[in-house]
Amino acid sequence: MKIDGRHYRTIFPAPDGEGIRVIDQTRLPFAFEMKTLKTEAEAAVAIRTMIVRGAPLIGATAAYGLALAMREDPSDRNLDGARARLAATRPTAINLAWALDRVAGVLGPLSPTEREAAAFAEAARIADEDVASCRAIGEHGAAVIAGIARKKTGPVNVLTHCNAGWLATVDWGTALAPIYVAHDAGVPVHVWVDETRPRNQGAALTAFELNAHGVPHTVIADNAGGHLMQHGQVDLCIVGSDRTTSTGDVCNKIGTYLKALAARDCGVPFYAALPFSTIDWTLTDGVAGIPIEERDAREVTHLTGRTDDGAFATVAVVSPGSPVANPAFDVTPARLVTGIITERGVAEATPEGLLGLYPERRAAA
Repeated sequence: MKIDGRHYRTIFPAPDGEGIRVIDQTRLPFAFEMKTLKTEAEAAVAIRTMIVRGAPLIGATAAYGLALAMREDPSDRNLDGARARLAATRPTAINLAWALDRVAGVLGPLSPTEREAAAFAEAARIADEDVASCRAIGEHGAAVIAGIARKKTGPVNVLTHCNAGWLATVDWGTALAPIYVAHDAGVPVHVWVDETRPRNQGAALTAFELNAHGVPHTVIADNAGGHLMQHGQVDLCIVGSDRTTSTGDVCNKIGTYLKALAARDCGVPFYAALPFSTIDWTLTDGVAGIPIEERDAREVTHLTGRTDDGAFATVAVVSPGSPVANPAFDVTPARLVTGIITERGVAEATPEGLLGLYPERRAAA
């Protein structure tokens, strides 16, 4: 990603070696600020409070969080404790547990004196692999967009939900990566950006990214997507995923399921874009098996923004005393998913489709 002409990753070791630098996403889109995480506890808070968010970035942050824990105390007891503490921060995104398991698997056989350096090295590998995977997702997804562009005049209109771009990954993104690659290749593309209540990741983060990259886009209220599809103004939907089952069920930001239902009714292709680390090969039924995070009611009852005079303010928008539910994710069944875009290509949302891209999983299936 480039901000004011300078390239950034969303997470990287601080130059002074004191910790890990991340973009504070709670300050966007009105302030671009970096934050240094110096301890495992600070990494856990960053994940829990959504200073960092998006399944791949959560995984990378957790990996670095475990490395910071080894800097503090490389004992077996702290390795197990830090792993458990970080795993408890966000229950839905499988990348979190995947990254922790991977780093812990490297550290387990090592002596305590070797663990800090090994943990930071493995976290860096996870981050680099995420960048490469997301770039590849972009290439495969851009081919889908280009195929639609060849069959129509005018831009390809893509509807997306939540934020699955640079800010949700280490770089490039998942659902937005195909849009960036297509745009950079000269394919005319326009993005319908769902505002994505309750945290407004679309209006705040996706719009911020697309603005920075110069991609034409329009922010819409969450409930406008179906109307646009009915009137032929959406050519395809691309969303991200926080956990995808081995059968192709896709868990993503709350409201994704409704977009998929509207897309099916209107004959609009619906894709999920995700790296291998987001696939949970142990699950076959996403609705029954994926834990759905219930977040603080205040995310629904209040909104924070910038006033006309430039000040920041938080205001209540719900009738005082009314009870609130705030499930953070929903599950889109595989039958509603046209295809899954991964770093290895585009698969049907079926067990055979996914195993066709990941044949090494057949032995474990």
